[in-house]
Amino acid sequence: MTAFATWFTTFLSEKDLPYQSWDIEVGDTFHLIDSDVVTQAILNAPAHEQKGIKNMLIRIDFQNGDVLRYFKHLAHGLIMMREVG
Repeated sequence: MTAFATWFTTFLSEKDLPYQSWDIEVGDTFHLIDSDVVTQAILNAPAHEQKGIKNMLIRIDFQNGDVLRYFKHLAHGLIMMREVG
């Protein structure tokens, strides 16, 4: 397990975030994506993306922000990548 994976799984465990799913509309299509898909994508992301995600999660946590709102933002990005790719 990488240092990031260890940190990220510990972060998620400490936050005890509930499972969440989102309906995200892109064009005329609705996509259903959930927090499990987002967390797996984060764990499989390149190291430079993981670094940025970690920095953002730390900032959100420091400000008592909504981590799941950030995950929804990332979910939208994942869907956009599939649409383009």
